[in-house]
Amino acid sequence: MPRPTMLLVEDNPAHVELTLVTLQENGADHEIIVARDGTEALEYLFCEGAYSGRPSDQPPELVMLDLNLPGLSGAEVMQRMRGDPRTFFVPVVILTSEPKYSPIVKEIQGGLNSYVRKPLHFRDFQEKLEQVREYWRTSNFGPLKS
Repeated sequence: MPRPTMLLVEDNPAHVELTLVTLQENGADHEIIVARDGTEALEYLFCEGAYSGRPSDQPPELVMLDLNLPGLSGAEVMQRMRGDPRTFFVPVVILTSEPKYSPIVKEIQGGLNSYVRKPLHFRDFQEKLEQVREYWRTSNFGPLKS
């Protein structure tokens, strides 16, 4: 059986590196796929472009999604995910510097599973990532598939 995957959608190289290091230090049992923008994320999710050979029946178990991406925004990615039965139930954790009550967060709040505001300091961000990973690893269970 293939290793479960987690999709990290983040354009900031420092945040990508910190996220990968944090998840790996804490024993991530997932293969972590990194998409640098919204278009690449959708290509991965829907097995298109560079990911056309990826099995379409193996969606990621979790998407960690930045909202402020170049080109296609994180909000647009999430809207496409929620509009397609293949990705409708894939959990989405928003990682953003946007305040909780910003218009962009309010716009998508009905479709996300969790919202995590990126702290200013790397150590605080690392602690948040550890908490998110632990929650999704031990406490959250997706819907049953028929």
